[in-house]
Amino acid sequence: MIAYNSFKLENGLQVFVHEDHTNPLAVVNILYNVGSRDENPEKTGFAHLFEHLMFGGSANVPVFDTPLQKVGGENNAFTSPDITNYYNVLPAANIETAFWLESDRMKSLLFDPKVLEVQRKVVIEEFKQRYLNQPYGDVWLKLRPLAYQNHPYQWATIGKEISHIEDATMDDVKSFFYKFYVPNNAIMVVGGNVKLDQIKKLTEKWFGDIPSGIKYIRNLPKEAKQKQKRTLINESKVPSNAIYKAFKMGKRLDSDFYAHDLLSDILGRGQSSRLYQKLVRDKKIFSSISSYCIASLDEGLFMVEGKLNSGVTFEDAELGIESEIKNITFDVIDTELEKVKNQAETYMEMSETELLNRCMNIAFSANMGDVSLVNKESTLLQAVSADEIKNAVKNTLIESNSSVLYYQSIKEN
Repeated sequence: MIAYNSFKLENGLQVFVHEDHTNPLAVVNILYNVGSRDENPEKTGFAHLFEHLMFGGSANVPVFDTPLQKVGGENNAFTSPDITNYYNVLPAANIETAFWLESDRMKSLLFDPKVLEVQRKVVIEEFKQRYLNQPYGDVWLKLRPLAYQNHPYQWATIGKEISHIEDATMDDVKSFFYKFYVPNNAIMVVGGNVKLDQIKKLTEKWFGDIPSGIKYIRNLPKEAKQKQKRTLINESKVPSNAIYKAFKMGKRLDSDFYAHDLLSDILGRGQSSRLYQKLVRDKKIFSSISSYCIASLDEGLFMVEGKLNSGVTFEDAELGIESEIKNITFDVIDTELEKVKNQAETYMEMSETELLNRCMNIAFSANMGDVSLVNKESTLLQAVSADEIKNAVKNTLIESNSSVLYYQSIKEN
């Protein structure tokens, strides 16, 4: 059970406080309710670009990392299609340093053309190294627009193409900042060896005078129900053929999410999973295979992906996957379901030993609109029945609901 209290500033900043007096550290985590799904389709990659720009200095802090490191702290950030999250971990006695730093860049980010050029080059290089010049690196650049026809999940967080970052202007940057990086579009979670009254005073001191922005009302294009299978063949110089099969599934807050989550574990989590046992060990169709859910605040994806053994055709590989999916509609073994439930429970318990994870999970749940979810997930997982698993298969893992990328290996010249 993760204990927390909460309050809200007049400017709209939501604050959650998780006291843990057994820990000498403190965490200051700020989640901004903006991800790549909120971008202009002609100016993508901005949420990720901002993850970099926010470390490029603010009005009173030319170098963000230095003051934090001087007091024994560290920080980082990450971007997803749904959110952008910044976190600081430091000795609790020095927590005010994090308040100073985070409030200064929320209030007055340094819009320095030199910083923009530096971070632009960093992001472009990341695009090339991680997505274009790495084996299978462009999978999501190909698969997302295949699976999503209308919704902005159709592009990866890095963006649709490099030119969107190359062409980003300072006016574009300022517009994005003042639209999304405002108190009423943020959730702050403070945890560790802290007290509620202390955090209230620090929050009011450092964030209270930051003006709220115009309330962001999200109105994104919706996907029409998929009625037929979509396929794409991509040829590249990679070690082996691979298949990426994406099925549309519901939202993170849908009632059947946990059934899908456990189904993905039964099918493709680890060497004891059905796909691995049948298609890697027994039939030797794949050299590796897995399944997992992409849990999204809007419609997500249930993924099956694998690397084919030499000589195996895409047709045989896909037939193997389809066969195992069909089998699970007839037979979900109680011990098998219990095993994946226990694995999920163990993972959650281990995750919650880390203060940072607890704080981030509070932020994630609050951003979904139900902070109490942070303490309900174990119960919801344990309540999933075998029939719910079978229903998830019947409703989601159907061919007309699939988008398949066949990644064809071509030989070097």
